[in-house]
Amino acid sequence: MKKSMIYTRTGDRGTTSLVGGERVAKNSPRVSAYGTVDELNAYIGLLQSYVKNVNGAEVDSALLLKVNGVMFCIGAYLATPSPSAAPDEPAPEGARSPKVSDEDIEELEAAIDRLDASVPPQRTFILPGGSVAASHAHVARTVCRRAERRVLDLADTGSYVHPAVTRYLNRLSDYLFILARSLNHLAGIQDIPWEGL
Repeated sequence: MKKSMIYTRTGDRGTTSLVGGERVAKNSPRVSAYGTVDELNAYIGLLQSYVKNVNGAEVDSALLLKVNGVMFCIGAYLATPSPSAAPDEPAPEGARSPKVSDEDIEELEAAIDRLDASVPPQRTFILPGGSVAASHAHVARTVCRRAERRVLDLADTGSYVHPAVTRYLNRLSDYLFILARSLNHLAGIQDIPWEGL
């Protein structure tokens, strides 16, 4: 029987290959960053499978599919070794740019503005929940924030991370929050206000 290409056994001792062949520990900051981005991307796919069945959310269903592609590009970017640089310094010589454009970020901002105008004003903190689709959007939002933290952890090790990556993740988490509110609104479910302690 032919051996499957699914398993290689090369990672059995806790290492994995980056783009280019360099082997690193599977719990290294770089692998944690792109692994969490991969987790987020999978969650965006799950969220999209719910959103595509919500009447009135067709534009957001299509946008989530596009987000899947952008997240894949971010993951590939993070899986590639980068030159060293202190945070907030200009890009070092030889640094690559991710395939994340200003237009991608502006598209999220436009979606946030569109959705924010379609829901009642938020007057209190709200609890995650409501419809199943909205609940998944809230979970995706929290995974997005964790991915952002892992990317910042990578930058703190001295590896250069293009600012478009953190800008996109920051904006994406905002979009996922307002998407959750919109999905509840479309389902006729009120947001759950936090009553405090």
